Amino acid sequence: MMLAIVLFFFAIVFAAAVIAVAAGSAAMGRLSPGDVTAADENPLLIRSEELSSIGVWSSLLARFDFVHRLKTLLAQADLGWSVGRITLLMLLSGAVCFTVLLNWSWIPGWAAVAGGATGILAPYFYVNRRRRRRFNKLSQQFPEALDSLARAMRAGHPVAAALDLVGEESTMPLSGELRRTVAEVQLGLPVEQAMNNLAVRVPLLEVGIFSSALRLQVRTGGKLSEVIERLAESMREAEALRSEVRAIAAHGRMTGIILTILPIFIAAIMATVNPDYLKSLFVFKYGRDLIAAAIGCLILAHFIIRRIVDIRL
Repeated sequence: MMLAIVLFFFAIVFAAAVIAVAAGSAAMGRLSPGDVTAADENPLLIRSEELSSIGVWSSLLARFDFVHRLKTLLAQADLGWSVGRITLLMLLSGAVCFTVLLNWSWIPGWAAVAGGATGILAPYFYVNRRRRRRFNKLSQQFPEALDSLARAMRAGHPVAAALDLVGEESTMPLSGELRRTVAEVQLGLPVEQAMNNLAVRVPLLEVGIFSSALRLQVRTGGKLSEVIERLAESMREAEALRSEVRAIAAHGRMTGIILTILPIFIAAIMATVNPDYLKSLFVFKYGRDLIAAAIGCLILAHFIIRRIVDIRL
């Protein structure tokens, strides 16, 4: 009964926070005459975004430095969430995990605290994973987009028009990034600053090299189409090497999964064949601590193995 009351309380708080954030996002989407005047006075068209539509929570978040890193992470993951929403989701997830684990009588208190901390980090891990998958897809799309860009420039299109053409022909997420860059240039932002913004939004080596080459061409001139073609060829070779490395590292990832599942599988067999053998862990004074520590070590070892076999070029 206590668990149901706590979960219901957190659900009500989270629902109210989500409604408030959604209402704030809708209000931010409508420009007032004062906003238009401010935009006309600022040639760079810099838009100020609130951390949260909840004033108290926004003021509290503004005191911490990690907020800027989290804001950049959300933008790179292409999530329309605000920093206030993700932080509230982290708190809710941690509170729910801690409450659920604390109400299980055989789980020690320190394990419930550790589970709550893991619950807090779970939304961050989700955003980071989505960001990594999006960057992998961008890395695969970029060489083909550079070939199309080189062909468009050889046909006589200027840089902005060629980028717009490639953005229309490409698929997400690359098309969204290119169209955003073209929109910045069309709204008056210098090409160099627009390409620098692209390199910040997509911090890949390939995008950084392309951005530097384009900015250098704007300053000094030259045959940019040839440079782009050679860059696309180098990117294809690098992508082929990364694919080969990922194929080799797949054996290590499978080993990590097997080593994580194997102890649980053996414990289940032993509990079925000889229940009295494992019953001593529940009777022993520190048995619950040993079980929780073993589960924690399995989870930690799984992530360590994945980190070891994650070879980045």
